[in-house]
Amino acid sequence: MSGQRNIDLNADLGEGFGAWRMGDDAALLAIVTSANVACGFHAGDPDIMVETAMAAKARGVAVGAHPGFFDLRGFGRTPIRETPRRIERDVAYQIGALQACAALAGTRVTYVKAHGALANLANAEDAIAEAIARAVAGVDRGLALVV
Repeated sequence: MSGQRNIDLNADLGEGFGAWRMGDDAALLAIVTSANVACGFHAGDPDIMVETAMAAKARGVAVGAHPGFFDLRGFGRTPIRETPRRIERDVAYQIGALQACAALAGTRVTYVKAHGALANLANAEDAIAEAIARAVAGVDRGLALVV
């Protein structure tokens, strides 16, 4: 094989809310090239989202939206039956929230990667995957969708 290989190592970050924090984001930011930032539904809040985006920017790490189901208690791992229309709107809302927080941090969102049960349902059901894709395209066609 010839040519250079590029590997993107990413991790889920910003997965706390309020005074509660989960994981060692600083340690992960030292080794990853992209950060999947929780967008407020399964975890994350405006303070954590801005702080995570600022820390990612300082390390040269790409910021990605990590939308999930509105499920703080289950950490976004509980499958919630919603219509594709509701999922499209919820995902668009979460992307927009992180875009605003990233702008405050002086950076931008470059991709979207669904979290937990939402990602699992998207892998199993075309209608859910299509709803997520519509949300991403509707918010910003320049965003990559990571599956």
